[in-house]
Amino acid sequence: MAVSDTTIDRVAAPRPTPESLLAKQEPPGQARLRLYLGAAPGVGKTYQMLLEAHLLHRQGVDIVIGYIEPHGRTETEALVQGLEQIPLRRTEYRGVTLTEMDVDGVIVRKPAVVVVDELAHSNVPGSKNRKRYDDVLDILDAGISVITAVNVQHVESLNDAIARITGVRVRETIPDYFLRRADEVINIDVSVDTLRTRLRQGKIYSVEKIEQALANFFRKGNLSALRELTLRQVAEDQAAKAHDYRQREGLEQATIPEKVMVCMSSRASAKKLLRTGSRIAGRLASDWFAVYVETPAEEPARINPEDRVTLMENTRFAEELGAQVVKLKGKRVADALIEFARREGITHVVFGQSARSRWDILVHGSVINRFLSEVRDATVQVVPMT
Repeated sequence: MAVSDTTIDRVAAPRPTPESLLAKQEPPGQARLRLYLGAAPGVGKTYQMLLEAHLLHRQGVDIVIGYIEPHGRTETEALVQGLEQIPLRRTEYRGVTLTEMDVDGVIVRKPAVVVVDELAHSNVPGSKNRKRYDDVLDILDAGISVITAVNVQHVESLNDAIARITGVRVRETIPDYFLRRADEVINIDVSVDTLRTRLRQGKIYSVEKIEQALANFFRKGNLSALRELTLRQVAEDQAAKAHDYRQREGLEQATIPEKVMVCMSSRASAKKLLRTGSRIAGRLASDWFAVYVETPAEEPARINPEDRVTLMENTRFAEELGAQVVKLKGKRVADALIEFARREGITHVVFGQSARSRWDILVHGSVINRFLSEVRDATVQVVPMT
């Protein structure tokens, strides 16, 4: 079937390779799970699933639609045509007839692959399972491979981060173990401007919701942060799967890109650290972080005015050198730095060391010593400060 010029930009993932086609050569019972992950509604997850379904169908794979939600998008509805659909189950709830995926009907039909949209959906009370992801697990247990999709805001472990970014507390989530169960997690991505344009064109929400969405969830800052979270989630999944595979096969673990962290302060001497970090990152061809920990004593209302000016200068200098500036908040500098280093997989750390008496270190402790005792898989460089 032909794809019109107006829908070409919705194809966010490359044509699947023969190696990636689900259930083509899998032995009986080896059901596979492919999950498309998006930063927000409208990136093209459903569209891509249907494109893949048509490709598999043309190659002779027995594939059906278990549940699809076109959201009124004409080009998506067109792709539903030509694919077998399992009739939905109708349920009466509070005087209203609602439809749900017929899990038992899918299992009885027993195709090789089933497409299941809206993974985070909560089923009607009285259904076999409370959540659709539980339906998918039942289907997988029956030996049927699944292609499904979800947005990053529905990942349970990211719920707090999503609330901070968007101001919206997402109620429908999927557990992280479901992502770990997936054989493939694939990012479906479009630029922020493209996504906002689709919204304005009425391709995501109805007309009366567009302006509200643009001013809230679909703000540029929100979408940029959600894209970053999605990329990180997919990268972490890929790294974990690659690690498990190499360990299972007895192979040496692959070298990962280096990550450099410079522990920046509100002192003028911090520029020396930043230059050192820039040189190290340049040698390693790596991205790097300039990290500043805001303690209660250095909150905006309490920080010394001179220190505030110096911190702003250091931040601008770090950005000019190409660093990603990160401000953390914490009562203890060491705790915040250790947590960040572990979370980001930091491999090189640059500290500044001013002259301190041994008595001062004994009484107040040393951030560097604490870091060295807790983080043992990072190279630490201490730069003397004058």
